[in-house]
Amino acid sequence: MITLRPSDERGHANHGWLDSYHSFSFASYYDPQHMGFRNLRVINEDRVQPGHGFGTHGHRDMEILTYVIEGALEHKDSMGNGSVIHPGEVQRLTAGTGITHSEYNHSQSESVHLLQIWILPQAQGIKPGYEQRQFSLEEKRDQLRLIASPTGRENSVTIHQDVDLFATVLAADEQVIHTLKPNRHAWVQAVQGTVTLNGLTLKAGDGAAISSEDKITIEAKAAAEVLLFDLA
Repeated sequence: MITLRPSDERGHANHGWLDSYHSFSFASYYDPQHMGFRNLRVINEDRVQPGHGFGTHGHRDMEILTYVIEGALEHKDSMGNGSVIHPGEVQRLTAGTGITHSEYNHSQSESVHLLQIWILPQAQGIKPGYEQRQFSLEEKRDQLRLIASPTGRENSVTIHQDVDLFATVLAADEQVIHTLKPNRHAWVQAVQGTVTLNGLTLKAGDGAAISSEDKITIEAKAAAEVLLFDLA
């Protein structure tokens, strides 16, 4: 069973400096039919204007992944980390017992386009942690590259939950296939371009919840970028 989450039905908040679309309920956007999927709690597609960003704020008991699509995002946190996240890089924050951080557009002239992803952790009160890894275009080209996992295998970032996250960048007419083990589920997020998911069309911003399927076939209709979450 595949349930489409169309991009134009997502929650939307435009604050001027921030234009944000919410696949699931977030902040002032509340929809009891879209509170998350399995342990996936938030997918926000954000565009932040030059010179602006999120001031210092707190999180706890959440696994937070940042995936930059275009531009660069500057990060600072209470653990002493400071970095700039570029396309191809993935940042993982384990909020655990509590952290504060800030995120700003690193550029004074160009906007930054990113996905903020929150995953519920396997337990509360985990020690806070931080990772940032780069995954080259070649690693993702026309294949599924593991970028986050509970064990950090294949040099992925480590998240404290039974979730494997894959990324792929597809040329037109190329496809990738992912097999779901019994009792596993998936969420597919179209980041850029247009693809078919087991024959169902997804355009940029669309998501899809997948259950009771044993094989997922993603084929690009034009150049595309896709995330695939394999979930318990």
